[in-house]
Amino acid sequence: MFTDSYFDRFVLPEDLTETLKKCRCICYPETKEQLEEMCFGPTHSSRYDVSYTLPGMGIVKEAEVVRCKNGPVVNFMEDYMRRRDPDCMRIGDDLPTDKPRFEDVYGYKFSKLRQETMDWLATQQIILLPFKAGGKYYGYDSLMICPMNAAFFALSLANMQGFESIFDVKHGFTPRGIIYVAPPFRHTHFSGKQVVVHQRSEKLHEVFSYNLYPGPSAKKGVFSMLLDIGEHEGWITNHASAALLETPYENEIVFMHEGASGGGKSEMLEEVHHEEDGRLLLGTHTVTGEKYYLSMGETCKIHPIADDMVMAHKDMQNGSGHLVIVDAEDGWFLRMDGDNYYGNSPTYERISIHPSEPLEFFNMDGVPNATCLIWEHVIESNGKPCSNPRVILPRKMLDNIVPDTEPVEVDVRTQ
Repeated sequence: MFTDSYFDRFVLPEDLTETLKKCRCICYPETKEQLEEMCFGPTHSSRYDVSYTLPGMGIVKEAEVVRCKNGPVVNFMEDYMRRRDPDCMRIGDDLPTDKPRFEDVYGYKFSKLRQETMDWLATQQIILLPFKAGGKYYGYDSLMICPMNAAFFALSLANMQGFESIFDVKHGFTPRGIIYVAPPFRHTHFSGKQVVVHQRSEKLHEVFSYNLYPGPSAKKGVFSMLLDIGEHEGWITNHASAALLETPYENEIVFMHEGASGGGKSEMLEEVHHEEDGRLLLGTHTVTGEKYYLSMGETCKIHPIADDMVMAHKDMQNGSGHLVIVDAEDGWFLRMDGDNYYGNSPTYERISIHPSEPLEFFNMDGVPNATCLIWEHVIESNGKPCSNPRVILPRKMLDNIVPDTEPVEVDVRTQ
């Protein structure tokens, strides 16, 4: 039976405890730098293949990780895996939901697949990564259970939700949420499709990720956890961006904009894009080609608050009549499809080329030991650049950002 002093700090579900006691080894990352280096495999190479041996299929390569000067660059082998499948969420429990239930879609109870998942994890080398779902100040103790050769996936969660060293985990750590990562099941059980199964109870929200694109699980899976917890406790996490605007006259106003993915939330946090002469291009006449401009002498100073997930925890509310919020993320999963050439997005270009710590890039053209450039997107099978290039940007790297220790009152809420 496998045990160690770190393992004894955790209070885990019985079947997970037995699984981890059987697995080949458990890695508890002590530092984020250690987790970053694990992305490049046991040989610490400059290019590492994330592969699995599957019955009847041989070795299947899911992704490759390239070591660049400014951080690891992850590329998936299939165009389909470079973006989130909007129809990948399944519910494995019997609690109320308006999402498709696992049993209704696949014809058998999720408990069977859950056991198969535990059996597979028991054969692996495992990363056990603690984190705070929703941020380190108002978040909830949570865990990720991930195969060691997919360390880049664990790193993506640590970048988005904040890294927590095993040294900081106290005895009695009882996770409110757990993410399990089992990539081969995408092929063996789901015909190559992305599937993420949520199993909820009164005290635990489990997310089973059967693919390695972090969007549906390390990103939206955590969002679902927070929605579920908030429903139990009487608060909400908004799908929104937020910013504090400081006018040239030193007035301050907080905007929160809610909307679907791709609806312009991140753009609200960016400075307006000026032409070389300082004017703003409002539009171009589609027939005559005439361009329409606006001249602005001064603009507001933007203090970003949150990019995509805005937590309005009940303990923050102050009776003012305003919604009080903080960022529910420690790092932002930013899409760079609009950055197509040098100078298109100076702020993000500066940060990503000379980051204060290594970043993590997805769907970009990574060359070993070179600098990954956010406007060089991987070319897909149709010959066109990928429409979903991403970088995870720690919020602390952004200038003028509102600290996540300071809840703020929303003045204007839009959709």
